[in-house]
Amino acid sequence: MAGHDEEHEGASTAELLIEACRRNNTDLLFEILESKGDDEIARLLNTTTTVMGNHLYHEAALRGNYEVIDALLDQPGFECDPVNRQEGDTPLHSAVRWINSEPEGQREFGAALVEMMLEAGSSPRVKNKGGLTPLQLVDPRNKELRDIIERHEYASLNAGDFVSADEVSVQKGTPGTGGRQQQDEDEEDDDQAEFSGSDEEERAEWERRRKAKR
Repeated sequence: MAGHDEEHEGASTAELLIEACRRNNTDLLFEILESKGDDEIARLLNTTTTVMGNHLYHEAALRGNYEVIDALLDQPGFECDPVNRQEGDTPLHSAVRWINSEPEGQREFGAALVEMMLEAGSSPRVKNKGGLTPLQLVDPRNKELRDIIERHEYASLNAGDFVSADEVSVQKGTPGTGGRQQQDEDEEDDDQAEFSGSDEEERAEWERRRKAKR
């Protein structure tokens, strides 16, 4: 397992984090992180990898582990688009691969999982080593999932061209690489900056713009 020597009940912190993400064990995840500061948590979650080169987020996404993914995305400084060593996949690619392998009855759950990942900042525009985006991996019969990713992909077109796995540069605090908490705080700050509370007309305009964002 990638590099952390700290021991905890006979296993390293890295081994326990990987186990928590593979088993969808949020209790274990929070137990490991509870005594650590934000910077240490971000370092552990963003740098811990398996011997195969998967990050924690990949391990959870490859198994459709909704609860632990939800917990990871709430951590400050969490990176949404790490790429793994073998395929150059992001966790969004991994989630699509998992959904493709599941029975049709799991599609609704899979769609909810991918929607959550996209809303939290995962990019639909990253191409893996095979030159494929997450959308291009989707089973053509899964129209709901295709529609969800296409909608987010369309919304991000103005942000720039598609990028390959080799070009992904993860920078803490940039769009798509921070945790959901930071994204929400930034949006809240923008809303507050738009409204000074000086009169009723301005408040009405501010409310209209907030509703339009939704």
